Amino acid sequence: MIELIVLDVDGTLTDGKITYTNQGDEIKSFDVKDGLAISTWTKQFGKKAAIITGRTSEIVQRRVQDLNIVHLHQGVHNKDEVLESILKKEGLAWNQVAAIGDDLNDYKMLKKVGLSFAPADASCYIKNMVNVVCTKNGGDGAVREMLEYIFKEYNLEEEFINAWA
Repeated sequence: MIELIVLDVDGTLTDGKITYTNQGDEIKSFDVKDGLAISTWTKQFGKKAAIITGRTSEIVQRRVQDLNIVHLHQGVHNKDEVLESILKKEGLAWNQVAAIGDDLNDYKMLKKVGLSFAPADASCYIKNMVNVVCTKNGGDGAVREMLEYIFKEYNLEEEFINAWA
């Protein structure tokens, strides 16, 4: 049973584009459909979520708070090492983890987890090694698709729907 989902940010929770204003502010867009599914996973199902990302952004910190995500690690070079420390802290095994990522910095982590996903527009190297390639692009519902797959796979789909019905 999957107990922890691990999410990359740029190219997975977002479309991978980074916009800077003239004032130096960074802008990222998140899909509300992803957010609803993540929120259901954490709040309704009582499961854990983690964001492990290579970049650092205040915007990501705000999104983490909105979605009740317990673990946030930004500016990470070696994602599988960080995930291993989360697993020790939570008392979980690799096979209890589902993760989604889109590029080579996610490769080692995705190889180790129990269930791995990539957005439709992920690097071909990642798409060729994950368990599931989503039909949706990063930032356009790929994380929602990942969670719906998990809900169906573990017979939680009715509970997911009923959380909002």
